[in-house]
Amino acid sequence: MTFYLMIIAFVIGYACIALEHRLHVSKTATALLLGTVLWTLLITGDISGMPILSAFQDYLSTHPDATFVSWVTHVSLLHHLGEVAEILFFLLGAMTIVELIDTHGGFKIITDRIVTTKKVSLLWIIGFITFLMSAVLDNLTTAIVMIALLRKLVEDKKDRWFFAGIVILAANAGGAWSPIGDVTTIMLWIAGKISAGGIIFQTVLSSLVSIVIPLVILSFTMKGEIHRPKTQANTHSVTLPNWQRNLIFIVGIGALIFVPIFKTITHLPPYLGMLGGLGILWILAEILNEKRPLNEKSVFNVTHILQRIDTPSILFFLGILMSVAALQTYGHLGLLSVSLDRIPMEDPGKYYLITTIIGILSSIIDNVPLVAGAMGMYDFHLDHYFWSFLAYAAGTGGSILIIGSAAGVAVMGMEKIDFFWYLKNISWLALIGYLAGCLMFILQQGLTA
Repeated sequence: MTFYLMIIAFVIGYACIALEHRLHVSKTATALLLGTVLWTLLITGDISGMPILSAFQDYLSTHPDATFVSWVTHVSLLHHLGEVAEILFFLLGAMTIVELIDTHGGFKIITDRIVTTKKVSLLWIIGFITFLMSAVLDNLTTAIVMIALLRKLVEDKKDRWFFAGIVILAANAGGAWSPIGDVTTIMLWIAGKISAGGIIFQTVLSSLVSIVIPLVILSFTMKGEIHRPKTQANTHSVTLPNWQRNLIFIVGIGALIFVPIFKTITHLPPYLGMLGGLGILWILAEILNEKRPLNEKSVFNVTHILQRIDTPSILFFLGILMSVAALQTYGHLGLLSVSLDRIPMEDPGKYYLITTIIGILSSIIDNVPLVAGAMGMYDFHLDHYFWSFLAYAAGTGGSILIIGSAAGVAVMGMEKIDFFWYLKNISWLALIGYLAGCLMFILQQGLTA
């Protein structure tokens, strides 16, 4: 009974999040309540015959005095909270760095060089900048940076939503072909399932197709020109020297780029690199603004800038990720992976289909536990096509729904995009691009086999 109650609660909560603008109930409040309800059902429900029972019994073999409640609260819950906290602190650090650059007018370096006002031209520029940046940084950080840029380039909210939709598609597509571009590719890379060269060679064309197809379609449907906001860059009247503005921009972007390098060198979690980069930029900003008059100094004070961080979006992450963690802990996602493996088909068609389905499911359920489940089920060799296709599918499939990826959730929170607006205007483009990329991957494998 608990198994089905948790599914029902998740579906109801998911529907309330999707209907936020119609119910006039904050999606953040719904997500936080949903996470609490699911973990309450888990700890008070029947676990007999469920995968969670075997995990608890394994723990009892080394901790014979433990109870189920103590195992959930002190082991399972803390484990998942730790993983979620890594994402939240990463997000908090990235948002603060972007706000610091923005407050100092650093993005003018880019916006001043984008002179086109044609929607289609700007669409392609934004799409390709995002696609390439996401491979170097990661899709979440890139999405945050690009939304900050869009606010300097596009005034109309609905126009900006279209560009924001392309940012989500391009960020996820760009992250899928890089070993450091998405959390799932990082997982596969660290686990020795893919190599840096292997993932790039096998998925870059598929990822490119998944964003080019939507851009081509929009090129025929989107007309007219954009209007830039009248107030550029800063929300204050303080003018900074160009060298100071450029220095903040270079150090800030450098801090973001350093995060994957930091992880590769130290093998420590990316959020530590992000927080370290924030610390460096914070110190630099205080040194540069130390001699300013008090009224100007307060504008650039990082404590003041932190108040501009989108806290509801961070709490929404917390709620939705902890909700999925409850389903993962109880065994829902593991059973889903096993069910997919029973598809009566032969290799390679079976694994192409399984991975394609996982990609579509990642638009509803977090792709991390889906990929983790697949990694636990199969033991293919390094750079086997299954792992590369899994990286592509789990990375780009999340674009189909706006809450299907970390980049989508961040953009949704920052731009307050309506779930159904995205479903009507962007989801079908994302699905077409995703399936086209899948076909490209299969075709490439057939030609290189």
